[in-house]
Amino acid sequence: MAPRRPAELYRAPFPLYTVRLHPRRPLAITAGGGGAAKTGIRNGVHFLQLEQIGGRLSASLLHCHDTETRATMTMALAGDVIAAGQDNSCHILRFSLQEPEGAGTAGKDGSGDRGARRRRGAGGGAPGVAPGRAREVRVESLQRVRTDFSPDALQKAVRFSADGALLATGGADGFLRLWEFPSMKKTLEFRAHDGEIEDIALGPDNKQVVTAGRDFQCCVWQQDQLVTGLRWHENLPGIPDKAYRYQACRFGAVEGSAGALRLYTVQVPHKRERRPPPCYLTKWDGKSFLPLLTRPCGSEVVSCLSISDSGTFLGLGTVTGSVAIHIAFSLQRLYYVKEAHGIVVTDVAFVPESRPGRELLGGHEAALLSVAVDSRCKVHLLPTRRSLPVWLLLLLCAGLIVATILLLQLAFPGFL
Repeated sequence: MAPRRPAELYRAPFPLYTVRLHPRRPLAITAGGGGAAKTGIRNGVHFLQLEQIGGRLSASLLHCHDTETRATMTMALAGDVIAAGQDNSCHILRFSLQEPEGAGTAGKDGSGDRGARRRRGAGGGAPGVAPGRAREVRVESLQRVRTDFSPDALQKAVRFSADGALLATGGADGFLRLWEFPSMKKTLEFRAHDGEIEDIALGPDNKQVVTAGRDFQCCVWQQDQLVTGLRWHENLPGIPDKAYRYQACRFGAVEGSAGALRLYTVQVPHKRERRPPPCYLTKWDGKSFLPLLTRPCGSEVVSCLSISDSGTFLGLGTVTGSVAIHIAFSLQRLYYVKEAHGIVVTDVAFVPESRPGRELLGGHEAALLSVAVDSRCKVHLLPTRRSLPVWLLLLLCAGLIVATILLLQLAFPGFL
């Protein structure tokens, strides 16, 4: 049975390009905008309170942070700190949640950010002032560093390390830059790709960095030394070297195996054809970087990738607006909604598997948020898969054995 159409969780007044969820709070942060063009479309970062209301996931607008003429295209989150990619720079923001001075009041803080809270439930209800648990979000701009120096400069990827001590950025000039955090002192800068860097993945020990570029390469680096270049199709005959390029790369945990890691990459066709070839997902060993499994994931060009905290699920968005969830172990597709958005899906993110995140799932196994240029944030719910516990399976087997023996005894009285 095909999944129901995903519910619209929130609709912004501008195109949305990125979404992140706080690991310890029921908070989603999404951002985008119209850029510097004087079209009347604003630019901003929106903070959304997530909660279960009547068995449905609901989002309430807590705060709008105005980013002036800069649209946020990429974003990374480390605790209460945001690294926002805006044009050729990375802006470091710190936010804090505070109870308002007057409950239920809305106004503007000293920075000019709007603090009104609006609610849009999973059913897409009209915005209104949210009662009760209203909070104020205060946003402080810490610093700004330039992260791209190409003629058409644009920061395309940003990633915090697991411990929050390191920030990696990449953009249109092909340079990988590593920054100490929070000092934002640049510790490393080198040309990783001949062309744009599409994505970055940081290893858990901060020793290795994986970069995916538009030059058909996906590289593993230790400092500025190339460890290895990935070759996803070396065991797939008939695929030329430059028929596909790497679109995304992410490290993920291995369910039930503490400390183990897998690297996941997405390969998309370099050229668009009348009959589009399939895109591919590849799972790699996180230490040897040898390919473990490769599977096609549909002919719609994949635009973004996310991995659940436990490493159980992969979330994909496509340029045609579709959203899919795959099982990480087998790379098989478990959930798919064609054209969930009317245009390219720009980012996807799983609800965290922390205690606050589990409370938001409402009995579902996983929830994936997707945002797109159509200004909508939608939620994709994955029902809990039914499974029998081991003890029950053993009991059933024992029952079948006893029943078989009794039937044989009835049929052949001298059997026993």
